Amino acid sequence: MDHGPDECNPLRNIVLVGFMGCGKSTLGRVLNQKLSYPMTDTDQVIEEQTGRSVAEIFESDGEEGFRELETRLLKSMLSSECNHHIISTGGGMILRPENRQLLRQLGFVVWLYCSPEETYSRTSRNSNRPLLQCEDPMAVINKMLTERSPMYEETAHLKISTSGLEFDEISCGILESARYHFGTHPESENAS
Repeated sequence: MDHGPDECNPLRNIVLVGFMGCGKSTLGRVLNQKLSYPMTDTDQVIEEQTGRSVAEIFESDGEEGFRELETRLLKSMLSSECNHHIISTGGGMILRPENRQLLRQLGFVVWLYCSPEETYSRTSRNSNRPLLQCEDPMAVINKMLTERSPMYEETAHLKISTSGLEFDEISCGILESARYHFGTHPESENAS
């Protein structure tokens, strides 16, 4: 799934993408413990910057307003040369083509995924999921996964299922793949 040397970049972050409920935050914490890299949750940063929850931003500015905040955040992370971080992203971060390119420039992108049923089970009790506050959340999950999967595929260097695996096992696989990925980029040796 590696798209080759098209985005030669010295930034050595591990970027987690995937649909809501796939385990990005949990896995981010596991990777944070293993690497001692600071963890950045993009939704959390946006909430801190705006003083509003994601749900409030969706309600007042709409989805497009929220996506614009995500793009601005990615650009600021790149311009500040954010490095050696675990970056956990919001599930729709990959919707904008510009964001997909920015994510790959930030580092090694890992797409975490699980079945629609497991997604529903993990998210159904959480009222902070604005896109699932509807009559038939399972239909919404299936529709959104179908639409977004090609975009996750395009963005990611690695795809890993979080269904039925321990997060410790998953994190070991990610670290091994990330080491290989960074080792294959000649400029990675110059990054500190």
